[in-house]
Amino acid sequence: MSAATTVRSTRRRGGVGALWAGNPQAVLQRSFLAARSSNWVVVVSGFFEPVLYLASMGIGLGALVGEVQTSTGTVVPYAAYIAPALLAVSAMNGAVYDSTWNVFFKLNYGKLYEGMLSTSLGPLDVALGEILYALMRGLVYACGFMVIMQLFGLNLAPTAILALPAVVLIAFGFASLGMAITSYMKTFQHMDWITLLMLPMFLFSATFFPITQYPEPVQFVVQVFPLWHGVELIRGLTTGSLSLALLWHVLYYVVMIAVGLFFTTKRLRALFLD
Repeated sequence: MSAATTVRSTRRRGGVGALWAGNPQAVLQRSFLAARSSNWVVVVSGFFEPVLYLASMGIGLGALVGEVQTSTGTVVPYAAYIAPALLAVSAMNGAVYDSTWNVFFKLNYGKLYEGMLSTSLGPLDVALGEILYALMRGLVYACGFMVIMQLFGLNLAPTAILALPAVVLIAFGFASLGMAITSYMKTFQHMDWITLLMLPMFLFSATFFPITQYPEPVQFVVQVFPLWHGVELIRGLTTGSLSLALLWHVLYYVVMIAVGLFFTTKRLRALFLD
């Protein structure tokens, strides 16, 4: 064993140096270079799904539904009710795609992380780099959708501008937890579980109608899952329905990010360093 390998192996055994080299931007830069040469149509297509839902449900069905009451009692047009929910869904979709399917391929078939961790990079560098890229994809989707909302007059309060940092928080939460879960999966069939989880979250997280329409036991289940917290947070900001409950939604995502980073870092270290 060479002297350099011995030094690196010693540094990996414990302490902060075993996890963090302070260089997640190297992983982020690699992701941008790879995305530049990939099929950009696949990336752009993720933006249009919520826009089509807004056009069909919010504008088309909204003409029949009329107005809807938010959880804080504010009455808003139906399109303004579902638009912030679709914004949260857009952030979730962009973040989850890159932190699950792409990570799964790199982890199990491309062997990219094994190569990265043979350098000075630590597992926390790799985790943060991948999560930041997924976060940026979610943010790009959300910014485009926010422009659509503004054009249709669906941002009803000045606080709507705060929906963008809220989107970053939501995307960060889904990306970190998504990567953590993916790091434990072994086959492509396991990835179907993520789709199976995302679909009911999309349909039942007060996306298209108030959560009070459900029986109380179902309401409790919905409130456990993360998308509902994102929907309520963004809806409160875009409609001006502000309350202290918004801080609870923020805290939920902060905990979600911490848990995701912890398990992702732990898993990558167990797979490639221990």
